[in-house]
Amino acid sequence: MHIAGIETEYGIVDPARETANPILLSSRLVNACRLWADGRSAPWDYGGEDPLQDQRGHRRDRATAGADMLTDAHEWNPQHGLVSLRRRRGTWEDPAHLNAVLGNGARFYVDHAHPEYSGPEVATAREAVVWDRAGDAIALAAAARYAQEEDSTVALYKNNVDGKGASYGTHENFLVRRDVDFHRLAQLVTSHLVTRTIVVGAGRVGLGQRGEESGFQISQRADYIETEIGLETTLRRPIVNTRDEPHADRRRWRRLHVIVGDANCFDVPVYLKVGATSLVLSAIEADDERLEALLLAEPVAAVRTVSRDLSLGVALPLASGESATALEIQRALLEICRDYVADADDAQVIARWESVLDALGRDIFEAARDVEWVAKLQLLGRLRDKHAQPDTEGIAVPMPWSDARLAALDLQWGRLGDGWARRLADAGAATRLADEAEVERAMRTPPASTRAAVRGAFVGTYPQLVDAAGWASVVLDRENAHGKLEVLHLDDPFATTHPMLDELARG
Repeated sequence: MHIAGIETEYGIVDPARETANPILLSSRLVNACRLWADGRSAPWDYGGEDPLQDQRGHRRDRATAGADMLTDAHEWNPQHGLVSLRRRRGTWEDPAHLNAVLGNGARFYVDHAHPEYSGPEVATAREAVVWDRAGDAIALAAAARYAQEEDSTVALYKNNVDGKGASYGTHENFLVRRDVDFHRLAQLVTSHLVTRTIVVGAGRVGLGQRGEESGFQISQRADYIETEIGLETTLRRPIVNTRDEPHADRRRWRRLHVIVGDANCFDVPVYLKVGATSLVLSAIEADDERLEALLLAEPVAAVRTVSRDLSLGVALPLASGESATALEIQRALLEICRDYVADADDAQVIARWESVLDALGRDIFEAARDVEWVAKLQLLGRLRDKHAQPDTEGIAVPMPWSDARLAALDLQWGRLGDGWARRLADAGAATRLADEAEVERAMRTPPASTRAAVRGAFVGTYPQLVDAAGWASVVLDRENAHGKLEVLHLDDPFATTHPMLDELARG
């Protein structure tokens, strides 16, 4: 599998003060996370970031970039908005309320108006599930510490829509070979990213960015996708993002930054959106000609079509002039990906992917344990039937989709700790791929399969030495030939050890 990682922006609200500044709430939650970590955290190293470099071969002029894109040397200050961070000895000075690099290799920080957990790099789809759930657990632990420190509480939501027209992201990242042409990569991966929604969508009450129309759709993000390809992440959101920040040796790697996906509370969608997408990327890297036949004629329009097609029966126009449903395209991709199974982990992904597609093909509700949007639709259906009203002929008519109680249940689905998704999982109604003991360990421990093990070891074991850390660097505050700060470069994402750790262990 390709090395991958998941970033989740959480919705945040103070239940007693719903108009409280979310930026301030987020920054205080990050502070609470630092306290929960008990000193085993570090500031962020901005030194290697360049969010304006485009994979299409050019760099965006900073003067034309939106505030959301300036993540390299700017951050949100609760009182002053976007502010520059001060460069110090080759790194960016990081205010404590903005960032916490944790001992499990992850980053917990303020992303504009949201707290975000950027999970550590993982090497299997199952690891993606474990450390994604660890992020939820860390966010809850931070919220509990927040309640101890503040005269208030915060509620956190793992979703992508606030019901008022705003959307926030759950992004995936995949390390792809640099020698694969980016235009070709973007073209071929799009069909998968559009149609995999039937497997990994989280479901949403309401159609349109502000829910202007009543109804239910498969994806939370679909109505916010506006173009096929682009550098932005909050305006004109693309299916394929073009930011060129590999966080690794640029000569060998590029990072595919996927922003079209939903936040998932179920394990299987997280597992498949990482595992299946990685296998598709393997087929693309091999330049498999069979992928050509699956190219969509109108990808952006198809995003919305797929999201609204609860029957899974609507045919999408293909570039070839033929047509196919999202389910048929997913089945075709599955068959192609069988040829790129490299190990037992990949084989398990294929088996799970096939099982879910087969269940969806028979009756979508057979997939309710594994497919989040189906489980949500099923629960909402029960509520609609419970409150059905007779029409003029005495026939029971389900509660209309415009009823506010349905939107409220949709919101509560993703509430961390006690939301409906968690209740179903606790009741055994949703497939769990990792147990709570694994998740609890992952809150403090990094994956052993990637360089996250190195970052996590420094932060978790030697926090007093770490001045800052990033994806591809650890900055140590210690005397050396060049001064008091020593930058360790972690350009190889597969390297799980570092000579400096051995030196420190020897004392």
